[in-house]
Amino acid sequence: MRQQFSLSTGLPTWQLAWGCVDHIPEPIWRDQQLAIVMPPISGLKPPFAISPSQQFVIIGDVWLSQRDRLLSGLPDDDGQLGSDLQLIAAAWDRWGKTTLEQLLGMFSIAVWDRDRQHLCLARDPVGARTLYYTTTGSTRWIAPNLRSLSSYHSAALDVVALQDYLCCAFVPGERTLWQQVRKLRPGTVLSLPGETIEPYWQLQEQIIGVEQPLTWHSDRLRPLLEQVVGEALPVDQPVGVFLSGGLDSSSITALAAKLHAYPVHTYSIHFGAEHANELEFSSLVAQHCRTQHHILAIPLAEMWAQLPQTMAYLDEPIGDPLTVPNLLLGRLAQASVQVILNGEGGDPCFGGPKNQPMLLNSLYSSVAVTDSVSAYLRSFQKCASDLPQLLKPEVWAMVQSVPSVFLADLEAPINYLNRLMRLNIKFKGADHILTKVNNLTQAVGLQGRSPLFDPRLVELSMQIPPHYKLSGVQEKAVLKQAVVDLLPDSIIHRPKSGMMVPVQFGFRQVWNRSAKSLLLNRHAAIAPYLNQALIRDWLNYQGDPWGRYGVKLWLLVSLELWLCNHLGKTKSF
Repeated sequence: MRQQFSLSTGLPTWQLAWGCVDHIPEPIWRDQQLAIVMPPISGLKPPFAISPSQQFVIIGDVWLSQRDRLLSGLPDDDGQLGSDLQLIAAAWDRWGKTTLEQLLGMFSIAVWDRDRQHLCLARDPVGARTLYYTTTGSTRWIAPNLRSLSSYHSAALDVVALQDYLCCAFVPGERTLWQQVRKLRPGTVLSLPGETIEPYWQLQEQIIGVEQPLTWHSDRLRPLLEQVVGEALPVDQPVGVFLSGGLDSSSITALAAKLHAYPVHTYSIHFGAEHANELEFSSLVAQHCRTQHHILAIPLAEMWAQLPQTMAYLDEPIGDPLTVPNLLLGRLAQASVQVILNGEGGDPCFGGPKNQPMLLNSLYSSVAVTDSVSAYLRSFQKCASDLPQLLKPEVWAMVQSVPSVFLADLEAPINYLNRLMRLNIKFKGADHILTKVNNLTQAVGLQGRSPLFDPRLVELSMQIPPHYKLSGVQEKAVLKQAVVDLLPDSIIHRPKSGMMVPVQFGFRQVWNRSAKSLLLNRHAAIAPYLNQALIRDWLNYQGDPWGRYGVKLWLLVSLELWLCNHLGKTKSF
């Protein structure tokens, strides 16, 4: 029997209207050129605070990891700075826009200056929170998630963003799949009127201690790791950790177990006994750290059935096969904890092995910069090489000469490994990993936190000599040395394998018929843009010497379901 799915709006949130706002019905707060709109749902707190001077209104989604540091510079005689938004509002009274340089945590905020009738939009340095805005019309709309803007923009697709998604499995940079919507970049401020965008934080390479031994750098890293993880732990309650058994999630688990006085719950997945898994390693870490360990089996049929709802929760399409497992594991965790940590960030910050193909390209090829862009896109191992055949000819003609969003960073005059790491932090981190964490943990009522993406750790990573991050087959040496006393040797020294989702098997044995019905339908949302004859070949596994069609097909299925959901279409699945 075919499953029917229909539009899901996801979690309700605030929206901000700027410009012509007289026509906005029943806002929760209004000024001459600004209106704050909030869904009338019981229990939702108004997401704004007014500064003590009454000049500034702060609207946003905020979690601050160091309240005390900010609070120490502010008067709070009457105890009115209880929330993070109230704290930022008081800080803005005192320091103005430079307040952003003092905030540590996760945030996307809008600041309305009532005297100047001026609006600032700002996002945290690494992009743990998102902020979207429309680009046309007399009324501009802003919201922390893309779903909330669906009524205020056309359904016209941005074909450059579509091309980028096919290459990367996410949409990098300020573009979204909608022509009339952009997302604010991490560490930047957008000012209205004027539409100027300027950075308040930029990741810079500042290598130090080149002659120092590895232990010197790991000794600098360890206390900061403990500080950051300690700040991420909830007060007076248990904490959860998504534990794969790899170095990154194992390090976070070990630090949480060392620092937290309350139970630590860990969560791992597998896809059935017939498929490879990492339970041997995750169970070893859980036993070593004495956590309360939970293992979730995800049948491939269930993974397919949950994909439409997962895509509904995502602000932007993400063609990562781990999206569904992340959502299902979050539902399991929600029964025991309110805060869930993860090990995301270890690879981009400390030199994961996915940089090796690009390093080899640099060492053994004399390619030009434009070819470096192609090599970087191919390193994602998605559809970059297929674009001339996969995109309809008229679409390919529109996008093939558009400069890549990655070009400036690939040309940056810094160490090549750091160049690649900075690219991964700026784009894959902000537009894929952290967006996924934010969307899918909030969808199940959890607070998701990614300590290894903390800006202080990101900055420290750019001070460590590259050969202590990735050198030949030795990866993340400095991180391994920093936690060597906390984990078993078999975890410290195991090579990275990554969580292997059996999508190749899934499309061959379980999902093929449903996928054909979805992707080859002449009314499919992707039909005006993509060559369905080529997709038919992929679904039939014709000419697949490298075994990559499963990954490509998952990317396409995710895109189709996301488009159908956000276009309000009901389809058979």
